[in-house]
Amino acid sequence: MALRKKQEGKLVIEQTRDLEVVRAMLSAAGMSTHGLEWPPACYLVAYFGTEAVGVIGVEPSLDAALIRSLYVVEAMRRRGIGAELVAAARKAAHTRGARSLYLFSTDAGGFFKRLKFVEVPTAQLLSALGAVPMVKYYQSRPDDLAREAAWYFDISQDGVIVR
Repeated sequence: MALRKKQEGKLVIEQTRDLEVVRAMLSAAGMSTHGLEWPPACYLVAYFGTEAVGVIGVEPSLDAALIRSLYVVEAMRRRGIGAELVAAARKAAHTRGARSLYLFSTDAGGFFKRLKFVEVPTAQLLSALGAVPMVKYYQSRPDDLAREAAWYFDISQDGVIVR
C-alpha cells in the first residue's frame, strides 16, 4: 500500500494496520477497543499535517459492513473530517464486497441522517452483522445495546455507472 505524503495544513486519510494509533485515539475518547485485532477489519486514520485527528473502522461480513468507532478530536470538529472519514469507510466497505452499510450511534443520529443514513430496527443490524466483533460486544451487553440506535445506508449502487 502506498502511503500518501502528509503535508502541513492538509487533510489526508490513510488506511492503517498500526492498531496502536487506533487504540490510543479510541481510548482517549473513552470508546471501546474491543475486537480491534480482528483480521478482516479495516481502520482509517485522518491526519492533519502529521497529527492524527480522526479514526473510523469498518467490520465487513459477506455483503454488509459495520462502521465502528468514528471519532474526530474535539479541536478538529466541524471541519468536515467526520464526513470525509465516513466517505472513506464507505469506499473501504464497498471494495470489501459490502452492499449494505450499518452503524450504531447513541448521540450522533443527526450527523448520520445528514449523510443519508436511515434509522432501522436494531434487529436488522444484528441479523446482517451478527458475526462481527462490535456486534458481538453489544450482544453480550444488552443494557448497552438497548441505548444504541441502528443506522443503515444502501451502498449497492456505489461505483455503478448509469447511462
